[in-house]
Amino acid sequence: MNYGEIKKYDIADGEGVRVALFVSGCTHHCKGCFNEETWDFHYGNPFTEDTAVMLLSALTPKYISGLTVLGGEPFEIMNQRSLLPFLRKVRETFPLKSIWCYTGYTLEKDLLDGGIVHCEVTDEILGLLDILVDGEFVESQKDISLVFRGSSNQRIIDLKATAAHGKTVLWNQNI
Repeated sequence: MNYGEIKKYDIADGEGVRVALFVSGCTHHCKGCFNEETWDFHYGNPFTEDTAVMLLSALTPKYISGLTVLGGEPFEIMNQRSLLPFLRKVRETFPLKSIWCYTGYTLEKDLLDGGIVHCEVTDEILGLLDILVDGEFVESQKDISLVFRGSSNQRIIDLKATAAHGKTVLWNQNI
């Protein structure tokens, strides 16, 4: 897996000050995408053990709320397989920090069992995440007043509450 960018102090892609990892590779090709260069799976730099160590170090300060993974598309199958060991390490090292993930796929249709990008690691990844922002960016539904999403069709899903209730639960933002 490659990544296009790492932001050590991101306040746009989740609650609080976050570390953001922009993975490379996306097959959605949404019209009006803000990050088209990351559509290419070979864009940027290889995600290595050194990259993981650097990200874990960036997550260490108390003022960092957590990690956000976006792209590109983290849930492309080859990206899922590469991300899983890193996400395990983040959760193990920082159990109280949140992990957010942005995807153009939808939880129920694409990511759950039987979905087009569901594979042998998807369920574990979903279990490691706190928040999932799902749905493709739709330019005709772009709304700059929305918090943590670009178009009104996108949802901010509380995955822990979803697992507990057995149905999709949207995040209750306290902003």
